[in-house]
Amino acid sequence: MSEKKIQKIAVLVSMTDSDKMLILSGLKIASLFNKELCLIFNSAKTTKSNPVKIRQILLDYKKALKDEIPGFKISVLILNTSYSLLPEILADEYETILIIADSNKYRKYSKAVYSSPVPFLFINPGTKLSTFKKITLPVDLREGNSETALWSSYFGRLNNSEIIIIAANHKEKYGRQQVAKNIARAKNLFQKLSVRHKIFKGTKSSIYNHFEALDFAISSGSDMLMVLGSSTLTPLDYIVGLPEKKILKRAGNMAVLLVNSRRDNYLLCN
Repeated sequence: MSEKKIQKIAVLVSMTDSDKMLILSGLKIASLFNKELCLIFNSAKTTKSNPVKIRQILLDYKKALKDEIPGFKISVLILNTSYSLLPEILADEYETILIIADSNKYRKYSKAVYSSPVPFLFINPGTKLSTFKKITLPVDLREGNSETALWSSYFGRLNNSEIIIIAANHKEKYGRQQVAKNIARAKNLFQKLSVRHKIFKGTKSSIYNHFEALDFAISSGSDMLMVLGSSTLTPLDYIVGLPEKKILKRAGNMAVLLVNSRRDNYLLCN
């Protein structure tokens, strides 16, 4: 099998001190999922950079990791493309299934997240390495919740993580029915895979379900919040920003995994 066919966990590095925690997080996820770790620098089309110097730094990163963990699959990659196109290139041409990025730079990656066929895991580089053992999962009325449930199951199965579901609460019949269907699907999936989980009924509707789950995750000491991204962009979103931006800002040191609700996601292969 060619190198391109090996699924990868991509880490977007910036050649700064923040790279360390992002790379360590990528290394942990790649180890859990038994995937290759790929360190990526994207200079973007508007940025001037020295590719020779950048490549040497990436190779130094790779050597340091190889010295510590001989035999671990690690690759490096330099790209020069717009951030909005970056996820699709990584997924289609390099078999990337998850992208790890600095949560402080969400604004730079926001368009990429919105168009990405693979999830983004945002890490605060100023925090300690997460164990990803306790994951809070908000569930609302959208069909895309099956994607976040699936990604939660990966962590539950491969990392023995506990999944805490916060279900949206609707007064109207349609909302209650759709949430109930999504909860049933997630529950069946977790039971089938023997994933530890708990289900709590929230007090907020689907509009505010993610924020209620975030508050719960913070108060309960969760290691990660898993969020289904926005389905549509409204004129107001261009002015005040998407809810994901507010969630990441409020999440502080907690890891946040954003799954695109508008795209079919690439699946993890065993």
